[in-house]
Amino acid sequence: MPEEKIETVTHGLEPIALIIRAEHSEPGIRFFTPANFSQQIAYMKHPAGYKIKAHIHNLLVRQVLYTQEVLLIRKGKMKVSLYNSNKEFIADRILGTGDLILLCGGGHSFEMLEETEMIEVKQGPFAGDGDKTRFEED
Repeated sequence: MPEEKIETVTHGLEPIALIIRAEHSEPGIRFFTPANFSQQIAYMKHPAGYKIKAHIHNLLVRQVLYTQEVLLIRKGKMKVSLYNSNKEFIADRILGTGDLILLCGGGHSFEMLEETEMIEVKQGPFAGDGDKTRFEED
């Protein structure tokens, strides 16, 4: 069965992850995340000469109650293990060069299957030890 280019991983009604594979391509702009997520993920593909008008982002107070993080795999291969909010294992996914994952709920762990380079994006400021709870994997 071919791998989906866009995959949403949920556990019941709880969103866990959104995976956008490197092979995904479609014209225009597509937002993958609901408006209430604190991280917004969009894919954009425009022809040469297309312009996005100059703009600034307004000062706006937002409240972030839960950290969502995005990983972009620049090079390599890794296994992501996904857990629900009760720390129960849900599934493993393999990510490779060019893949992107939004970790939007539950928990996760990573195992590098090859030397891996990635970029992580998440909300700040970093809260130190208060930012995450570590737990034992089964």
